[in-house]
Amino acid sequence: MLESFGVMNAGLYALGALALALALVLAPGPNSIFVFKTSIQYGSKPAFHAALAVFLGDAALIFLAYLGVAAALASHPMLFAAVRIAGAAYLAYLGLSVLISTYRGKKAGNAKPETLPDSVKPFRTALVLSLTNPKAILFYVAFFSQFINPGFDRTWIPYLVMASILEAFSICWMSTLALSGAAIQRFVSGSPLMSKVGNTLLGSLFLGFAGKLAAL
Repeated sequence: MLESFGVMNAGLYALGALALALALVLAPGPNSIFVFKTSIQYGSKPAFHAALAVFLGDAALIFLAYLGVAAALASHPMLFAAVRIAGAAYLAYLGLSVLISTYRGKKAGNAKPETLPDSVKPFRTALVLSLTNPKAILFYVAFFSQFINPGFDRTWIPYLVMASILEAFSICWMSTLALSGAAIQRFVSGSPLMSKVGNTLLGSLFLGFAGKLAAL
């Protein structure tokens, strides 16, 4: 059916998109971790705001990939490095912020999620996280190009179809994180130790992602 929209091997693409979604479950990236952290700390509503930002950020990266930005990044190493370092610095900032707030003596173990401070903007933070990941643009080009019929005149149509499928899987995964994080918060709310251990793990993950991105 999707062949009429310029998508070759539609079944294989769907399996590939599903495999990518499963990879996100087994080895979540910084976007997933941030949505999960936001849900645990502030509840599901701010987490859904962050999830929406990830969705829009990914859509923007897919659009940029279609416009050929990936080729520009690949042919200009300095530009790629600048975006990569900016993303790594932002991840490091998030990781340090989590660790500092965890060990400043703030009491954990409240029965309810924390009130969202005015200075905390989950949507903005998640959007910056998405847009400062240059690897994503290169990935989308490499992944999508395998399934686009080169003889199809309007290449934006298969791009749109495949992006919609991939984003649908992403919405399901991010929604699961937004809901499960809030449920876990209620479970650990009576244990300050578990809250501190969880925050330490999340902060360390952000720092690990920062180091990995910086070392590319």
